[in-house]
Amino acid sequence: MTGPTYLTILRMLLSVVFLVFVLLPDDWAKITALVIFIIAAITDKIDGKWARKSKQVTDLGAFLDPLADKMLVNLAFLALVYLNVVPLWVFAVILVRDFAVDGMRMMVARRGTTTAASFYGKLKTTTQMTALIIILLNLIVNLEIFTILGNITLYLALILTVFSGADYLIKGWKRLAK
Repeated sequence: MTGPTYLTILRMLLSVVFLVFVLLPDDWAKITALVIFIIAAITDKIDGKWARKSKQVTDLGAFLDPLADKMLVNLAFLALVYLNVVPLWVFAVILVRDFAVDGMRMMVARRGTTTAASFYGKLKTTTQMTALIIILLNLIVNLEIFTILGNITLYLALILTVFSGADYLIKGWKRLAK
């Protein structure tokens, strides 16, 4: 267990705490949820850089990091679907993509090869988290500008979700075909 791995595990725990607060009806709880989400999103940027810089990259960390990202993002989307803020079909596309990519990664891993996160996958995660922050902020302040920005970033994230998923799947099939 390394420091970056502990930070990744903290993100996983924060994801669950976030879910509790975002579902509470009070404004203070929504503000708390937003702060927790932002802190968790920041840990996503820190843990990988920390691990690489300190040469503490581990198989456990490489496994847990994308899992922690998926927990944070998917629990946030699930909550926003429950709160009727994000359409269910958007969440379904994101979830199906995650399962498909993870399944492909497992199939490739059975052949002894790991699938590193791609530029598009990282961009997708960053865009999803940005969309979620804007949408969560709008739960608190309810301003038209945040509704517009939230929708733009949400649908941009959805496009990147589909594109990066297709990219992973195509590259994975090519590896499996060899």
